[in-house]
Amino acid sequence: MMNKQKFTDKFLIAFMILAVFKIIGIGAQLFHESLWSVIGTLFIFLVVAFIIMMVITALKDKERDKKSSGRRGSGGGNFYLESSLFDRIRSKYEELAEKYIAEKDYKKAAKVYMNLLQDNFRGAKALENGGFYNEAAAVYLKKLNNKSEAASCYEKAKQYRKAIDLYKEMQQKEKVGDLYKELNDINNAHTYYQMVADDYTANSQMVKASLIYSRKMEKPEKAQKILLKGWDEDKDAFNCLNNYFANIFDKNQLEGEIQKLYQKTPSYKKMIYLEAMKYEFKKDPKLQPVTRSIAYEIIAEKVGTRSEIINELKYFNPNDSVILKDISRFKTGRNKMLRN
Repeated sequence: MMNKQKFTDKFLIAFMILAVFKIIGIGAQLFHESLWSVIGTLFIFLVVAFIIMMVITALKDKERDKKSSGRRGSGGGNFYLESSLFDRIRSKYEELAEKYIAEKDYKKAAKVYMNLLQDNFRGAKALENGGFYNEAAAVYLKKLNNKSEAASCYEKAKQYRKAIDLYKEMQQKEKVGDLYKELNDINNAHTYYQMVADDYTANSQMVKASLIYSRKMEKPEKAQKILLKGWDEDKDAFNCLNNYFANIFDKNQLEGEIQKLYQKTPSYKKMIYLEAMKYEFKKDPKLQPVTRSIAYEIIAEKVGTRSEIINELKYFNPNDSVILKDISRFKTGRNKMLRN
């Protein structure tokens, strides 16, 4: 059986040979780079080689001391040496990368992460944080197959065509529309926004569809139309009604719409309408007479089957103490009648 010292020496020699080949391989990759870039990279590896030699020397001294003391068996010592060696070297690589980041030399930090620590993701992040978006995108795409991060980097680099291609592959239609808009290609932008709006409508997400029309396509009429559709078809009815009213800024027009829609509201939806009136009542003093009148009608219609609805009067008369007393008397009388 090979003794501990011979095994350790062979392991160290093999490791150094691998390190040399690694350096040669990386040097070949950098052949086409600038002279100063090559010199910088060689400097990195000189530092790394020095670190490795220091670690190896320290570990061999420690191993020699342990051997002379006879406190450990050969197998355990070898395992400890190998683990400690890799841990210490990795720690030095981490320190080197952090040093370059602190110096804002993100390209060198990325090389340490990718070539020495075999961590492509952190290498790509280092490039991205340094503003090397195209280089970062290439790493995300080719080494990590991460289309989302790559598309984001291309977008930051204003390489919108490349980003669009990736967003199309990922079926992110709204992002595609946004980037076509950046390119001032309004026709294509609206084509993709329409796809998004259609998807939301098919999933009964009428408010989201309306926001695409109003904010992205600048078509407020279509936004209002889709909100009314949601209200009529009971697809998130309250939010559709509330947003419909919120999109009308002329108070006279809004007052007319409140009355008009109430006349068409079926009985089973009047409680929803009453809830919407609370918001409109607080919006502007000009709207208080019409909203209060509609609220009274709904309360009078429903109080026979839903006595608790009488409490809604206080929302439309917040400063009227008489109303509060009337509500209290009504509830007291109602309770007595039920007991009898």
